[in-house]
Amino acid sequence: MKITFLGATETVTGSRFLLETVSHKTTLIDCGLFQGQKKLRLRNWEKFPFSPGKIDGVVLTHAHIDHTGYLPLLIKNGFRKKVYCSPPTRDLCSLLLKDCAHLQEEDAYFANKHGFSKHSPALPLYTQEDAQKAMSHFKTIAFGQEYSLYDDLSFQFHRSGHILGASSILFKRNKTSILFSGDIGRNSDPLMRPPVNFPVADYLVMEGTYGNRLHSEEDPLDQLEKIIQETFQRGGTTLIPAFAVGRTQNIIYYLYQLKKNKRIPNIPIFLDSPMAIHATKILQSHDNELQISSEECEEVFSIVEYVSKQTESKRLNNLNHPAIIISASGMATGGRVLHHLKNLAPSPKNTIVFTGFQAGGTRGDRLVRGEKEIKLHGQMIPVRAKVELLTNTSAHADYEEMLQYLKALPKPPSKVFLVHGEKGALESMKQKIEDALGWPCLIPEYLQTEIL
Repeated sequence: MKITFLGATETVTGSRFLLETVSHKTTLIDCGLFQGQKKLRLRNWEKFPFSPGKIDGVVLTHAHIDHTGYLPLLIKNGFRKKVYCSPPTRDLCSLLLKDCAHLQEEDAYFANKHGFSKHSPALPLYTQEDAQKAMSHFKTIAFGQEYSLYDDLSFQFHRSGHILGASSILFKRNKTSILFSGDIGRNSDPLMRPPVNFPVADYLVMEGTYGNRLHSEEDPLDQLEKIIQETFQRGGTTLIPAFAVGRTQNIIYYLYQLKKNKRIPNIPIFLDSPMAIHATKILQSHDNELQISSEECEEVFSIVEYVSKQTESKRLNNLNHPAIIISASGMATGGRVLHHLKNLAPSPKNTIVFTGFQAGGTRGDRLVRGEKEIKLHGQMIPVRAKVELLTNTSAHADYEEMLQYLKALPKPPSKVFLVHGEKGALESMKQKIEDALGWPCLIPEYLQTEIL
């Protein structure tokens, strides 16, 4: 077999890996969109390194856009085969891909309306119609079921706990096997069932998002309580940019616990993200994947007021009392949260609370780093609101947790390929694996090919 690294190399976005067998069958593992810095985003517009029409199948680890968001463009450019994933991943993709297209259409509309694009007219990468067409290619496979993809290649999904439906994928060809870890979750996730142990594999392609960091031991409940109480005392609103899938639902669970135990004031909580609202309903429809009961699940999500219509969202700009607003996107790269930032960031009485990793170059990254002005819809907006970062809500395992998963393997892989991390994080993870386990590790470069 041969693997080519088409994305997530020394960056956390654009996950795409091409696996080729001696029978000339080609499988794409993940088909993600590049996000963050402009030099990365421009890769989305480049010609795909391989002919999409010659790819024989796509297998997805999970639904996040940095792992799936290029699919509509792949299909638009000639891919005609199947996209394989777990059942919850399919349901989430039907939501996320359409929303991603909508955001691109919306950004192009604003750029054309206000004339702040270098291109005339500004065009979306793909449309909602393209996203809808992509869904006809999906085929779901249950966790643990070994599926024969071609005569000489099979795969199996293993629950990874990162978000609903997230999987590690074990591929087998004759006596050779390779495991793609996908994004690995944590045993401490309040909602998701924990990841299963890695299956034995000859080669391992593993994420290293937190390869140089340990998660804080601080309880996110304590952090949220302090932030919300202090913002309430200032008469301000707490704005929480949150990833619509996974992080939003966890934040709501934390707020439920705080309200239930009377640790925060009885102020309204708004979920202003159509995508997050739909994602919450999908989560509830797969309650067998959760570690809380269906009854508690229903109770948790009853504490928020869902804001679906745009007119209702705009009314939140005129609140005359403290509130909590949860809105996407989690890195403030698009969505309704931008309008709330525009309204709330200039006032020192408000607080903006980021809930997880912020990729370099995103608005979230720049705000967390303390920038006092951000560009929103072509305007420079002053940032006087307090900016906070929750330090223990990540859905990614840190390096210590990852080492524990590796140590549980009864047999070491021949080689570990480290992906999905910034360069410093991957170098640190490589050193830790080599020091602790003595396993050979490689940090692949963009478009690098390796023979297995």
